[in-house]
Amino acid sequence: MEHDRVAALRAGEVPGHGRRPTYRLVAIPGDGIGPEVIAAGRRVLDAAASRFGFGLAWHELVVGGAAIDAYGVPIRDGDLDACREADAVYLGAVGGPRWDDPNAAVRPEQALFALRGGLELFANLRPVTVEPALVDASTLRPEVLHGVDVLIVRELTGGLYFGRPSEERQTPEGRVAVDTLWYTEQEIRRVVRLAFELARGRRKRLTSVDKANVLASSRLWRKVVDEVAPEFPDVAFEHRLVDATAMLLIREPAAFDVVVTENLFGDILSDEAAMLTGSLGMLPSASVGSRRTAHGLHGLYEPIHGSAPGIAGQDRANPIAAILSGAMLLRWSLGRGDAAEAIESAVRAALRDGFRTPDLARVGAGERDLRVLGTRAFTDAVVARLDGAADHEKEMAMASAAGLAASGGSGR
Repeated sequence: MEHDRVAALRAGEVPGHGRRPTYRLVAIPGDGIGPEVIAAGRRVLDAAASRFGFGLAWHELVVGGAAIDAYGVPIRDGDLDACREADAVYLGAVGGPRWDDPNAAVRPEQALFALRGGLELFANLRPVTVEPALVDASTLRPEVLHGVDVLIVRELTGGLYFGRPSEERQTPEGRVAVDTLWYTEQEIRRVVRLAFELARGRRKRLTSVDKANVLASSRLWRKVVDEVAPEFPDVAFEHRLVDATAMLLIREPAAFDVVVTENLFGDILSDEAAMLTGSLGMLPSASVGSRRTAHGLHGLYEPIHGSAPGIAGQDRANPIAAILSGAMLLRWSLGRGDAAEAIESAVRAALRDGFRTPDLARVGAGERDLRVLGTRAFTDAVVARLDGAADHEKEMAMASAAGLAASGGSGR
């Protein structure tokens, strides 16, 4: 019986449902709130699969702090093999205070480095958009947030996080620490070329971020960008220093289209950009390389937030970033843009209808009817709107256009 089931799945057939496309996914719940938000995302993905007539064959792995507790290592070799064989990987956050000893030989974060390196995922894509219903959840003025649609492309396998030596030393003068910032031109070229390609499919504007006035690695970065740019004459590009970018990202975020930068700068800038949306719980991400499957780019998808152990198990975690990461998985790795759009519309509909998780529960003027929900109930609201979300979105847009036409105005 088990042999028949596996054979059917490999053939794209789900027992009891006839022949239909079936995709193989690895789920890694992780630590802290990771299992809660990944469970929420899986519910939404399964609902979307049911609606659009395809199957998802899940294989769950224990990775991160939970794996250290269970196996003594953050990730096992067989786990990497399973991830390679899947069409995509769906990951929760890893780590937490119980594994935070910086002198420990094994740490949960080592699993992330192993996944990125072992799966050859060199680019992290972090889209940043502001939902109209959440403008009051941000600490910025509403007019600053109008039109924000940024894609941050972060180099993922080089820089300070991977440079060697990286260690603390004892000297006659006392302790010193050293980290090495190392980039090869090939590492820079591949992520920059991907960023140009992505900009070509968007608004054709690319901002390359570095610290070329101080760092040799940034000067090489800038040279490589200048060398790649002639391949994309239709894309306007600029160089910006990271400190100036951090300032402009808050002052005029709508000025950016695609932003490409090195590992550490991308880590910091994308967390800063999350505050435009009102919460770290809003931002999804995709880590991709150049490898393709039969359906799209092989990738790893995860919310950008951490494991938030302080609220783990309390049904307070915001699942939106995980749910939207699932939508990215559908679009990028499975080629299911239809299902991805339906999920995004369902999230938007739930927010527009006044549902919020605790981190988004700032009440602005005219928003006294918000309903604050836990992780599971908010997920229920998204699933309930999944079937009708796209139609509802279209109806709202038509009603809005009709209202403006009748008033003869353009809104306020």
